[in-house]
Amino acid sequence: MDMINRPVAPISVLKSLNSINPAKTIDRPTEISGSVLQSLGALQPAQENNPLVAESFEKVLSRALEPVNNLQLQSAELDGQLAQGKLEYVHQAMVMAQKASLALDMTMQIRNKVVEAYQEIMRTQV
Repeated sequence: MDMINRPVAPISVLKSLNSINPAKTIDRPTEISGSVLQSLGALQPAQENNPLVAESFEKVLSRALEPVNNLQLQSAELDGQLAQGKLEYVHQAMVMAQKASLALDMTMQIRNKVVEAYQEIMRTQV
């Protein structure tokens, strides 16, 4: 099973795992609580319609970049209308261009911080 589509444990499994008494000694190493086995059997396989499946990094990233892309497209559309003389108010195009610019600048700064954090983690010696 790949790490991208791994299922997340349901809350019922986590609750049953928390109910295990750590102070209780197990006589035999192979003895496992029946409730834990039943709870682990309740895990669902990874499916597309399962809400507990973690989203892929690609989907999360593309969903986060959609608003920035939409602002860029709106700005380009207003610029085209301005160039054709179809836009009545010039300030609409200027405001939209500024919004798109700020969104892109913020996205670049976030990217820079993520890359910097990744490089710092890679430099860490274990």
